[in-house]
Amino acid sequence: MSAIPTNIPHGQTARRLEWPHLPPFLRSSIEKRLGGGPVVSAESHAGGYTPGFASVLTCQDGSQHFVKAASAKAQRDSAALHREEAAKLKKLAGWIPAPKLKWFDDGEWVVLAFEHVEGRQPLRPWTSADLEIASAGLVEASRALTPAPGIGWATFAEEHAAYPELWGRVAGYPHSDRAAELAAGFAEHTAGETLLHLDVRDDTILILPDGEVLLTEWTWPVLGAGWIDSLLLLVGPRGDGLDVEAFLAAHPLLADVAPEAIDSVLALYAGYFLAAAEQPVKTTSPHLRRMQRWQGEVCLDWLSERRGWDQLV
Repeated sequence: MSAIPTNIPHGQTARRLEWPHLPPFLRSSIEKRLGGGPVVSAESHAGGYTPGFASVLTCQDGSQHFVKAASAKAQRDSAALHREEAAKLKKLAGWIPAPKLKWFDDGEWVVLAFEHVEGRQPLRPWTSADLEIASAGLVEASRALTPAPGIGWATFAEEHAAYPELWGRVAGYPHSDRAAELAAGFAEHTAGETLLHLDVRDDTILILPDGEVLLTEWTWPVLGAGWIDSLLLLVGPRGDGLDVEAFLAAHPLLADVAPEAIDSVLALYAGYFLAAAEQPVKTTSPHLRRMQRWQGEVCLDWLSERRGWDQLV
């Protein structure tokens, strides 16, 4: 096993509007809602893969706030994601390990304002120390969110029902037929009562000074087996060259999961990421397809290693 090379500029993947670029009426509205006087500094958040505004704003009174905004006309997809995230956060307020949503403005501009927390994202390339911290946070979240709070959540199987067919779009990859067969059986392995985040990566994780872990971007929560988020967390570290098989073998949630179940999820996501990478490059998110291809190749290489197939690298 070795790292899979990538030239993705981690931490600098987003093309963002900055504070001076927002319309004056919007800046004024945000300042009034924040209530701390004029904004005196704005630190843009360059990570992630969606366009739009995302900055830590410092007001005249010293208060700090993390604010995201997107135009419902010019950045329709991002605005829709912001609305979806706000709806999920309101439903899950007080239950999930996430920065608190202060207010949400669903108008011409969709604006989300969060409490600002002093934290950092895991280092890239991943380190064993950061993986231990992030993993412990996910284990704690899994236990706290089992059974899932609230009602009406879609299941993992429902949300991913079409994923196995995506292997038909990338049949040129090694072992695509065998991977597709594994992916087809994912539903029997992934049922559960845990509320899953489903988008755990270095850019959606915040490590606080006391070691607490918060998760951002709660846009896709579903019901499923409690170990799935912990498995998806390992994709980045595995691609960066860490020995995730040894980590998995001692993991409190993953160690006892049937190998076939883990392999079916890896096959499912390998097909999804590789197929997504074939879509046209978005000018507003130029690194997205590259990231998806890298994740797909990491999943397929890891799956090949586990199954004894010839590996990609």
